[in-house]
Order: sequence, then C-alpha cells, then structure tokens
Amino acid sequence: MAGTPTPSPARHRRVRRPALLVTAACAAAALVTGFSAWPGGAQRASAAPAAFVHPGVTVSAAQLDFARAKVQANAEPWKSAYNQMMASSYASLTRTPKPRANVECGSYSNPNNGCTDEREDAIAAYTDALAWYFTRDARYAQESIKLMDAWSATITQHTNSNAPLQTGWAGSSWPKAADIIKSTYTGGWPNAGRFGTMLRNVYLPEIINGSNSNGNWELSMMEAAVGISVFLDDKSDYDKAMAKFRTRAAAYVYIAADGALPKTVPSQNLDTKAKIVSYWQGQSTFVDGLTQETCRDFTHTGYGISAISHIAETSRIQGDDLYGTDIGERLRQALGFQSKYELGTAPPSWLCNGSVNRGLGPITETGYNALHTRRGVAMTNTQTLTQNNRPAGSNNLFVAWETLTNAENPN
Repeated sequence: MAGTPTPSPARHRRVRRPALLVTAACAAAALVTGFSAWPGGAQRASAAPAAFVHPGVTVSAAQLDFARAKVQANAEPWKSAYNQMMASSYASLTRTPKPRANVECGSYSNPNNGCTDEREDAIAAYTDALAWYFTRDARYAQESIKLMDAWSATITQHTNSNAPLQTGWAGSSWPKAADIIKSTYTGGWPNAGRFGTMLRNVYLPEIINGSNSNGNWELSMMEAAVGISVFLDDKSDYDKAMAKFRTRAAAYVYIAADGALPKTVPSQNLDTKAKIVSYWQGQSTFVDGLTQETCRDFTHTGYGISAISHIAETSRIQGDDLYGTDIGERLRQALGFQSKYELGTAPPSWLCNGSVNRGLGPITETGYNALHTRRGVAMTNTQTLTQNNRPAGSNNLFVAWETLTNAENPN
C-alpha cells in the first residue's frame, strides 16, 4: 500500500500565468496522431448525462456481450482470460465475507485491519458479477450479492492514514459489481438500497473532496467517486468528481503542450519550479508521457494510469468520450513511455538518474483498447507489453480481468 501522504507545501502567493494557447501547429499535430484539438484542457468539465447508462461503470452491456460471445466461441485471448478468472479464488461460490465496522489502514499496510479483506471481497463481488453475466448461472449473482450485503450491513468507516486510498480502491470495485447485478440480474436484490446507502454515506464523503498526496491517490479516489455516482444516478457528485479528475490527470501526466513545466493542482500551491521538481520525485526534465510518479516507481504510476483509463472508459459509456481530448493524449503518451521502459529499455541518465523501478502491473488493456482498437492509434510499445502480459489478471487492489472485458473490444 502507498506510503504516508505527502503534506501540502506551505501556502505562497500564486503567480498568475497566461492561459496556454493552442496553436495551429499544436492542433495539426493533435489531428495527425488521431486526436482532435483540445482547447481548455483540464478546465473542460464533463457533464453528467441526462440519464445514466447501466451497466456503465468501466464496462457496458455491449462490451460484455462481445466478450461473452468470444468466450462461447473458444476464441483467444478471451477464452484463456475467462478460464483464468473462473479458476481464481475470487470466483469461488463458497467465499466467506470478512466485513468490519471499522476498516483501519495505515501507511504501508501497518496496521492492516480489514484492508486486504475489503479490497478482495470487493474484487470477488465484481468477479462473481462477471461470472454471472458470462454463464447466466444465478449462483454467481447470489454470491456477489452475499458479499455486498455482508459489507453494507457492517461497515461504518475507514480510518488511519491510508483511509482515503483504501476507500478509493475498494470503492472502485464495489460499484462495478453492483451496477452489473442491479441492471442485469432479475432474481432480486432486496438490500440493493442499503448497499447504495453504504456507498453514499461511508465511501463518498471520504473520497469526493480529493487528496493532495501523490497523484495516484486522487485518481483512484475519483475513479471510485465516478463509479459510485453512476450507480447512484448522482449527477452532482459525478460532475464534481469528473472535474477534479480532469484537473488531476492534467497534473499527473506531462505532455509538451503543457509548456516548460507540468500543470499543477491549485490546492497544492506548487508555485515554483523547485516545488514542482520535488513533487515529481526530483525529476527536472519533462517529456511526453512522464508522470508525477515515474521516478518513484512504475507500480504506483500504474495505479494512476489505470484510474485514468477507467474513468475515461466510464465517461465514454456515459456519452462523453474523453479519449479525443487531452485525456486521451496524456493516456497514450503515459502508456507508451512507461511501456518502453517496462519492456527493458535502459533509461537515459536524465530520467530518474538513470534508474527506474519497474512493475507496471496488469493495467494497459483498457487504455490500449480504447486508443488502438477503437481509434486506430499506433501504440507499438504498449501493444507489445499488453500482448506479452495476456491474459491480464488482477493486481488484488482494484484492477481485475481486463483482457477478458477489454481486449480487442470495439464496443
């Protein structure tokens, strides 16, 4: 689990800078790479749809139907990905849920009082929901409901230093499971309302206002907030989470259009180059695709990239395709940059002092599919890494089974 939150720097008077102008050359370059121009960048807030699509938290019915048909046809890589999921402990029909009233999570999992149990029960609920959809075996829907009911009857709070991140991780999986079950299972879920109340009262207050820690925290928190808002049909919190996401994503992945320095989150008061370099793990050379945590390690960077792709996917399903905005360009560049070094390329001396800590995790399928399969964008390094890692399993935190749900999926 991530370390102790980085304290906000001391407040200083902010220097007003002119807004970045998108030049004709910049717009042309964007069009060449398959993206429309994106004036306004992070300032463009996505509006909630008139009516939310269900299921619509990172996966849609059309996506699931496509993957289900591939599994039924014994086509690869979907069949192997399905077999991997069904053979995992998360798909067990005899899992014993381990809910707690107070989930206490400290820095680096010390203490770990219910943290692993909560995350893994949430992933199991999502796994069972997928298993239900693919098999139409009601036992899996009932197992998913059993897990969700156990937690909604018990949990009241998350505490200690990692509470916001823990809430974001578990809160990313719960609505994915719940949205599939509530919208596709006709066998009944009497406690669905109680589960929604849990998400609204225990999860949303912990995450909706964001975090000034390392960027993967707020991105994961906003992933949960967006997903919960979809499940609850909550337009106000959806808009709030999406606006905060846009600002954080722009401050997490650097692209050359940002200028000499990365964008920042106003509440962090990173108003000098020295502060920005310190926050970016000492990295002072900024290139397309570098993230705020690249020089920390690729594992945490993967968390941030994954959350960006998940929120963009949910937004697309809900009618607002962010892949054609700066979000898509940042995601493309981040995936390509990290994939290059994850595949073994030696980093140059200007990058992280010539040494990177690899371990990106199973996080490339969603972004790669959205940008390459749907939009036709060439992504050589990301393609190689994605195909090498198939079938992608779970990181046991908030990512699970994305080869199954997203590989080569045009929907």
